[in-house]
Amino acid sequence: MRITRLRRSILFYMLGVLLLLTACQQSNVNTSASGDAVPKEGGELVYGLATPPDSLDPHTSGMAVSTRVNNSIYEKLVYQTEDNKIEPWLATSWEVSDDQKTFTFKLRDDVTFHDGSKFNAEVVKYNFDRIVNPETKAASAYALIENYESSEVVDEYTVKIHFSEPAATFLSNLSQPKLAIVSKEAAEKYGLSLATNPVGSGPFKFVSQDENNEIVLERYADYTGKAPFAEHEGKAYLDKLTYKIIPEEATRIGSVQSNQLNAVETVPPQDLKSIKANGNLKIFETETAGMPYGLFINPENAPWNELDARIALQETIDVDNIVNTLYLGTYKRAWSVITPTILGYDKSLENTGKVDVEDANKRLENLGWKKNSEGVREKDGKELVLRLIDSNVNREKRHDIATIIQQQVKEIGVKLEITTSAEYYNITKNGKDYDVIGNSRVAGDPDVLRLFFHSENLPENGGSSLARLHDEEIDQWLEEGELEIDTEKRVELYKQVQLKLIGQGYFIPIYVFPYTVATSNDVEGLTFDSQGYPLFNDVFINK
Repeated sequence: MRITRLRRSILFYMLGVLLLLTACQQSNVNTSASGDAVPKEGGELVYGLATPPDSLDPHTSGMAVSTRVNNSIYEKLVYQTEDNKIEPWLATSWEVSDDQKTFTFKLRDDVTFHDGSKFNAEVVKYNFDRIVNPETKAASAYALIENYESSEVVDEYTVKIHFSEPAATFLSNLSQPKLAIVSKEAAEKYGLSLATNPVGSGPFKFVSQDENNEIVLERYADYTGKAPFAEHEGKAYLDKLTYKIIPEEATRIGSVQSNQLNAVETVPPQDLKSIKANGNLKIFETETAGMPYGLFINPENAPWNELDARIALQETIDVDNIVNTLYLGTYKRAWSVITPTILGYDKSLENTGKVDVEDANKRLENLGWKKNSEGVREKDGKELVLRLIDSNVNREKRHDIATIIQQQVKEIGVKLEITTSAEYYNITKNGKDYDVIGNSRVAGDPDVLRLFFHSENLPENGGSSLARLHDEEIDQWLEEGELEIDTEKRVELYKQVQLKLIGQGYFIPIYVFPYTVATSNDVEGLTFDSQGYPLFNDVFINK
């Protein structure tokens, strides 16, 4: 049962994370990341993405790569600063009722969407009603406003948003990209096809998409106001912003080195080290926050429903070896289910959980799994198989992680079967078809754990719970953490969640993702928002 305690303050809406935003570049470049050179209008930036977006509709998107495109197209009512404050954007101000169930927003009156329609209170109401409409299939966005009740248009530029329960995290969640505002006229016209016909009010507007190849945007000439984190007011400097989909790492980095592209994301570790050493390109980087990449162990399937079997995996998978081998010191090892900069991160988990293959073998032996002549464990005539599923794209060397683990678990007689598929996420809707899945999540608040570990959020119910967990104690802590206004109490709740998730072997953390961008030396003004997404409003080509 969900707790409904009243809160006395809205200060804790501001909870989030201070990202380490750095913009590193080389000694042969005489400008800063924000750009000491005089900005110039015009030109095109071609930006290489590692994976294709799943949707250009922010409400239905479930991937960080989609947000890297959508942030140029759409805007939000508020945004979160680097020091965790919530500031106005499309909303100019807001008031919160005493019972903290109603939020009244005053809105800007000078905003026009790319299709010429006006932004107003009716549009805001439409957006929230659209998110909670089951036909929209906006699982991730819906999870941010799950207690939404209704919206009320007070006048053309005033809207009230009502919740059935006190909404402790609403303002913080409102700064999340999935709650960006779409054009009402466009959404009504295209329906679910808004995913390939996006219309927002951001500094760039959609031109075309060639699926799995490229997405073309152009400057929105009528853009007004100052975009968050931008140095200048009004329209973007670039005429055109083109995203190229280049999954192959070598091809991607080669394209920027040969000047075929201006910039590429997720620079491979070996290239990152060499670029920094020789200064032939600029490197911009930031550490993303939220949930690190790690392995969700499905506790619904035998023998992984047994604690000893899950701990055996923990004791066998050598994370230090994986991170050091694949990332050459450019990625940090993860220790928990949230990253170190997130509120409530439990530092006590660091340097725990040592590799102990001998003990892991004993645990499986005690569960009745015996090694056969080929070294594979069997029980009742059945081999001990661990089924791992992943995307068909080897982003951040995740396929290589699986290959290393495949060799490591052989030491305890476990056969790892790896399935890669473009439809891998759909497999999670049936928990019987996989035993382990890797994933990560960009977020600014520990409430993100509720999406992945609360029993209400199973994929078959439209949720994101890859963990497939049914734990009443964890459910209770997550519910309390969502509503608690006392910071110290909230921190303790999330520490309990972390300790149990790691201690029970439900999640094996692997790495904290540093988002890196390599650009040619003539690219200026690239920066990041408070979650680590790239921003292009200030970008110009210095030629």
